[in-house]
Amino acid sequence: MTNEPPYLAIAAELRRRIRSGELSPGDRVPSTRAVTREWGVAMATATKALGVLRQEGLVRPEPGVGTVVVARTRPGAGSGTGSGTGSGTGPDTEPLSRERLVAAALELADAEGLNGLTMRRVATALGVSTMTLYRHVPGKAELVRLMADAACGEVPLGPVPPEWRVGLERGARWLRGVYARHRWMAHAMASFTRPVATRNAMAYTEWVLRSLRGTPLTHTEKLHAHLLIFAYVQGLSMADDLEEQARQDTGISDGEWMEQNEPRFDAIQAGGSYPELNSVTSGGGFGLDLDALFEFGLQRTLDGIASMIDETSG
Repeated sequence: MTNEPPYLAIAAELRRRIRSGELSPGDRVPSTRAVTREWGVAMATATKALGVLRQEGLVRPEPGVGTVVVARTRPGAGSGTGSGTGSGTGPDTEPLSRERLVAAALELADAEGLNGLTMRRVATALGVSTMTLYRHVPGKAELVRLMADAACGEVPLGPVPPEWRVGLERGARWLRGVYARHRWMAHAMASFTRPVATRNAMAYTEWVLRSLRGTPLTHTEKLHAHLLIFAYVQGLSMADDLEEQARQDTGISDGEWMEQNEPRFDAIQAGGSYPELNSVTSGGGFGLDLDALFEFGLQRTLDGIASMIDETSG
């Protein structure tokens, strides 16, 4: 029996998989979220375990992919001799670049949200000192800006469709996809009066406005139409994030939560004070499909814009 800390035991198992060939160079290793599920540990423990492997030079963050196994370039690589306290240029590690820093921060934020993202946690994940990070970014705010830019640049929007409605639909689904891959993004992009200044986010706005270029809407109306759809997607994506957080916090599914709380709902509705609510939920209406809700709201929003375009054209 051993008193080895859990993060070292996890690192040892992942190290074994790498050295045995179960995980080959370029393969993605389990994310922090996957580690928490497989070993039943906290996110901090999972992050620390992967940090050990990064410090040893066995894995590295890959932008747009996650943490992957690195190729062993010489005998003894990955033996754990890196100090992990310098600039990330030890014998078993690649030089720390802004791209690697952003990739590691993305993985951490995807697993734990923006509240779990600190410069110290990112440094631990990369196996470097916290001060090393400040050679590449001045602080967390700039790091989040770079993360948002990277997230918006993962999937190209493609050419602008000739029909405005098709363009706005595609743009809305693209944005929802960004928020689905990176749930923290809906919070990072929350401000309308202080928007995040990134090339890729601005390219999305330009793309949407070009979709409206052939309509008779005024400049202000085009901007408002864009922001209306943006706000709609953002609001529902925040709801998605809250739902996922609730599942993690409670450890039960939506169906299990409803089973536990259904008697309370039934007791409140039993008096007959909510006939309309009873009529729409009698067939299990509380079990919302958020994807269906998204499509319903998107189409109704586009219907409103279409009506405004028709009125302007007339």
